[in-house]
Amino acid sequence: MAITGKITRAVEIKCHRHQVFELFKHRPHDTSVADPETIEACHLISGEWGVPGAVVQWFYYHDGKKETVKEIIEEVDDELHKIVFKVIEGDILEVYNSMSFILTTRDVGDKKFVIWTIEFEKANASIPDPISYLDLVCGLARNIDAHFLNLHPSIILETIR
Repeated sequence: MAITGKITRAVEIKCHRHQVFELFKHRPHDTSVADPETIEACHLISGEWGVPGAVVQWFYYHDGKKETVKEIIEEVDDELHKIVFKVIEGDILEVYNSMSFILTTRDVGDKKFVIWTIEFEKANASIPDPISYLDLVCGLARNIDAHFLNLHPSIILETIR
């Protein structure tokens, strides 16, 4: 019997949250510049960046080994700053029956957050929840934040316009 689950973690950031959302929406291939130790490459396979139905392939490092995943963008909500990436191929599906990564950004008071949610299905209870993948995307969010904070202020302003 398949077991479904959902795990979520918020990462506080200092850069403008719109920068992170726009990066994943329009330029996810630039994540390899912001965090080359995690993301080797990201390619658009079909469709348009940031448009539901687009297929994106990622090459990344997870638990010390190189992995790949192909995802379809299921939803983009500019108002909620939300993007849903559904896994359709790759190393993840060797362990899990299905998985979706949901990115949202939110202001809470004077703080800014990137929130990652992973929805998954595993074949049985002996398979662990995908905490290591949540660690990976949350670490990526922290490194993207640091990358934006190290850029020249005029570049940051241009990015969020």
